[in-house]
Amino acid sequence: MQSSELLDFVVEKIDDMKGRDVVKLDVQKKSTITDYMVVCSGNSKRHVQSIGESVYLEAKNSGIKIIGMEGKQFGEWVLVDLGGVIVHVMQESTRDFYQLEKLWAE
Repeated sequence: MQSSELLDFVVEKIDDMKGRDVVKLDVQKKSTITDYMVVCSGNSKRHVQSIGESVYLEAKNSGIKIIGMEGKQFGEWVLVDLGGVIVHVMQESTRDFYQLEKLWAE
């Protein structure tokens, strides 16, 4: 699966779980580790965990190679690394603090 197809897959799975404020970042010219980053918000610790877990499981069930998942035990910020796409699911306060969209847009 190409990175652009993987990006669409991830956004669809986030939408299925009612993730909010989904932002897609094309970082191909800024990063050597991934092509795209997706940042979204969850309403609560459990919602953030559920979105991250859903993306992970749906990717696994579709035969997509998963590099890893981090942060699920805490629920402030869950990262799912799918190689060509890295997914960041955050609580709103965590997202406001780190401002990944601003960091990667510069």
